[in-house]
Amino acid sequence: MTDVIINARIFDGRDLIDATTVVVEGHRIAAVGGDAPAGAQVIDAAGGTLLPGLIDAHVHTNVPGLALALRFGVTTELEMQGTNTRHNRSHITGDDSLADVRSSGFGITPPGGHPSELFPEGFRPGPPPGSQPPGGGRKPLMPFSTTPEEAVAFIPKLIDEGSDYIKFMVDDGSVEGHPGLPMLDRATLNAGVAEAHRRGMLTVAHALTAEATRMAVEAGIGGLAHLFMDRPHTGELVDLIARSGAFVVPCVVLDASMMGITGAALADDPRVSSRLDDRWLETLRSSFNHYPQGDLGAVLASVKALHDAGVDILVGTDVSMPFPFLGGLAHGASVHHELQYLVEAGLTPVEALRAATSTPARRFGLTDRGRIAPGLRADLLLVDGDPTTVIGDTLNTRAVWRRGTRHEPAARLAR
Repeated sequence: MTDVIINARIFDGRDLIDATTVVVEGHRIAAVGGDAPAGAQVIDAAGGTLLPGLIDAHVHTNVPGLALALRFGVTTELEMQGTNTRHNRSHITGDDSLADVRSSGFGITPPGGHPSELFPEGFRPGPPPGSQPPGGGRKPLMPFSTTPEEAVAFIPKLIDEGSDYIKFMVDDGSVEGHPGLPMLDRATLNAGVAEAHRRGMLTVAHALTAEATRMAVEAGIGGLAHLFMDRPHTGELVDLIARSGAFVVPCVVLDASMMGITGAALADDPRVSSRLDDRWLETLRSSFNHYPQGDLGAVLASVKALHDAGVDILVGTDVSMPFPFLGGLAHGASVHHELQYLVEAGLTPVEALRAATSTPARRFGLTDRGRIAPGLRADLLLVDGDPTTVIGDTLNTRAVWRRGTRHEPAARLAR
């Protein structure tokens, strides 16, 4: 079946374009502009905007999470700690009822290091349900490292296990209320990052403090999976990040949650609450609340300073499981919340939309998505209104396409 979308305002992942028609054939975008082919299924997008499917560049996910993400127009999730590596996701790669996924596998960290401190005593998270194929798939590799030699040795093992990029945990626990947490030292981090780069792998770092950020950038990290939240930015640190070429996934929604700011306002939006079950609504209305002394205004100012310095900003949420102690976040919904935060920080709506489409696709080497252009995957989001001027309109879902398979809400949601 061929779908042709007509009368659309089209944001192609970079800018609004003049064309108003997109033709979808099979899994791909066949044409942008021109006339509708005979016999096609016509979708009249009058009054709406067509966007590339959104990308969440920081998640911890499973099959239910991927299904929930797609419901909100998020067609790709990038896992930053989890089991959805190449060998463990083969059974879901072609499932068009789920968002697509890429994964780092488990991050390199010392024994007892982050993220062990996040879970209540006695809690045993294990692999999230639905994360592995029938039969269990491959047992996840736990790359615990305390020396440069150990970190270097784990890089080829992670690659062999199907990691799409390599993550390093650089965290002393101070933001999470666990100061003195075992943390990678500079030599171990430097050696691991260098070996990953030698083998052609993208590297990303978990770093919540300015000092951890400096360590990661000086090690040559490719991207920061968080934005420091322990102090305001300085011109010197912003310049260091900008000169390195590293991208930043601020995860402002996570920083807010760490400060005790819940997602209750988002949960109260009927465009959100109508798509979440009670467990996710309870989680969204909660928060991590480990760093109440934090200053969200300073975080937003850091986002703007980095953006103004030319640093690539990517939308990410750090969403994981529906537990209140991991609260303030929900798959899919929190991407829209993060877009709103980026605009609050001072990015234009168009700049924020790039951060959820073409920019993460480019930085993670996903050359087949993130834009609306002939030959690319037909991962699309059609919304009522114009999110290039009113960013909240991204929640006005009219239809979502995942590899050309169209999904529509059961009922049209009021704006």
